[in-house]
Amino acid sequence: MEDRSTGFTVPSVEHGGDPAPGAEEKELSCPICMQIMKDAFLTSCGHSFCYMCIVTHLQNKSDCPCCAQFLTPSQLFPNFLLNKLLKKTSAHQLSKLASPVEQFRQSLEQGCQVSVKELDSLVSLVAEKKRKLEQEEAERNMQILLDFLHCLRKQKVNELNEVQSDLQYIKEDLNAVERHRIELYQAKERCSVKLKMVSGDPLGIRSRTSSRPMDRNIPGLVSNSYNIRGITSMNFQYKKDEGRAQVNIPRTQSKEAAALNEPTSQHMSQSGLAVMRKKRVHAQFNELQEFYLQKRRQLVDHLEKQGKKDKSIIRREGYSSGLAEFQSVLSTFTRFSRLRVIAELKHGDLFHSPNIVSSIEFDRDDELFATAGVSRRIKVFDFSSVVNEPTDVHCPVIEMTTRSKLSCLSWNKFTKNHIASSDYEGIVTVWDVGTQQSIMEYEEHEKRAWSVDFSPTEPSMLVSGSDDCKVKIWCTRQEGSVINIDMKTNICCVKYNPESSKYVAVGSADHHIHYYDLRNPCHPLCVFSGHKKAVSYVKFLSSNELASASTDSTLRLWDVKDNLLVRTFRGHTNEKNFVGLTVNVNDDFLSCGSETNEVFVYHKAITKPVTWHKFGSPDIEDIEEDAGSYFISAVCWKVGSPTILAANSRGTIKVMALTA
Repeated sequence: MEDRSTGFTVPSVEHGGDPAPGAEEKELSCPICMQIMKDAFLTSCGHSFCYMCIVTHLQNKSDCPCCAQFLTPSQLFPNFLLNKLLKKTSAHQLSKLASPVEQFRQSLEQGCQVSVKELDSLVSLVAEKKRKLEQEEAERNMQILLDFLHCLRKQKVNELNEVQSDLQYIKEDLNAVERHRIELYQAKERCSVKLKMVSGDPLGIRSRTSSRPMDRNIPGLVSNSYNIRGITSMNFQYKKDEGRAQVNIPRTQSKEAAALNEPTSQHMSQSGLAVMRKKRVHAQFNELQEFYLQKRRQLVDHLEKQGKKDKSIIRREGYSSGLAEFQSVLSTFTRFSRLRVIAELKHGDLFHSPNIVSSIEFDRDDELFATAGVSRRIKVFDFSSVVNEPTDVHCPVIEMTTRSKLSCLSWNKFTKNHIASSDYEGIVTVWDVGTQQSIMEYEEHEKRAWSVDFSPTEPSMLVSGSDDCKVKIWCTRQEGSVINIDMKTNICCVKYNPESSKYVAVGSADHHIHYYDLRNPCHPLCVFSGHKKAVSYVKFLSSNELASASTDSTLRLWDVKDNLLVRTFRGHTNEKNFVGLTVNVNDDFLSCGSETNEVFVYHKAITKPVTWHKFGSPDIEDIEEDAGSYFISAVCWKVGSPTILAANSRGTIKVMALTA
């Protein structure tokens, strides 16, 4: 029942006069911040607020927030009674929030009367509770330890099974290699017998006689041996020296001794080479071990997927494919240890200072190579002349002037005289080197074009990428682009698949490599992710193997077919510049430059560099310049050869070859 004249509410019988839940907090809350009041102050109109709330309000308005009566800071007074009530309420709320143990402790601290008997029962209860908790804790800890040991045992059993499988692979391969070595030895013996029969010593008497230890200590036999074997050389010497009346026997004997020592020196050289190759193996043992086991495991997995249970068929026939591939890698990897400079030339001329070479490429037949860069010139050199003529200044056989700085070159794989270029104005040009004239000019790109590439299977097709975020496919028979791909990010490099003009790899500033099927250019066929910075170069080692370079100082090898990262190569430094990337398809080598002015060579199976070469120090007149600012700017392998071209930002070009 309500008495509307007074405005008070009569409590209902059900609540027994107790305030509704939350009513006490609501009555003690500040009308401004709606929280329990802190440091309550009373206004002249009778309302209470937090001191900071009402002072802040009066800085903007001069009225009471509740009744809008005129109010100034001088009309605020401390509400001592309410503050005392607030303290009691706060203490009561804290006691409600406290745990039972905390409440019991507070009761004891406040002098709560408890008998000894009650304390004994409480102590017994607490002791029992403690024992139970300790037991539960011990059981939990034991279960955790048990789970850990089970997991560890499972992991080690798996590792043991893997090691046992690896040992089985090694045992099988050891047997295969031993059999093959015996076969090679037997074949060598058969060849040796045939050679002896051809030379007129069918029974091998000469070799058996010379192999007796006692015969070597008898001077007469040695002299006789020299005399017999020296007849041919003596006669030859006599005929050669017609003016001599007699043959110089001691001289002949010394020549014969040198001839006899020649196999020994050759053997020593071969022995030293074998030692060096063994050292290279041990230097990269962990990498080679990982590659070997990876290949062997892949073979077994492949056989299991095909359901071939009897693997002994392949083992009896000789090397497994995994071992054969590893042997090829091992042979190639250990064959080379350094880069030897064959020739060197300067890209600058009398009228232009040394400059950055941004691209260097061999032609279709590897007879000519072209260079381009910021000098606005395409220079074509004859490779044999550069290598064979001992001169510091090599003049280009052809030189073509362009309107803008050049970023990339690409020779046509079918028409020897055709070469394409991309420049800083976004123009893609196809040149005829024979006439030194441009055949086609494409000006659709709106910004700098970084990369251009002729299709290796379709002579009239080429692709380009630009800072305008577009990849364009061109046909030399048409004046405009035939396909346009808008990628929404800057394009740094483009490359055709070597076996199909339908597929193009694109490296971009978004750290990804986009692989397109040009029959459906709306969406990439797959996207390779892993680089931390912009992808500056992409090159194919095969139709299914793609190498990429990035300014995160890594090279990466990708499996295009399975869309997988195969390997990451580290060792060079590349954080901001284009330093070049090239691949040697025949020997599976990759090479790139470095911002330390060095050329690095990697093998595709090893993540660390095989070798590297640092370009020489600057000339005397350039000592004042910052030599550390030079970097390798372009590299290019010669197809089917261990020869590589490298150029740096100073315009120095070196011809180098991998050697033992």
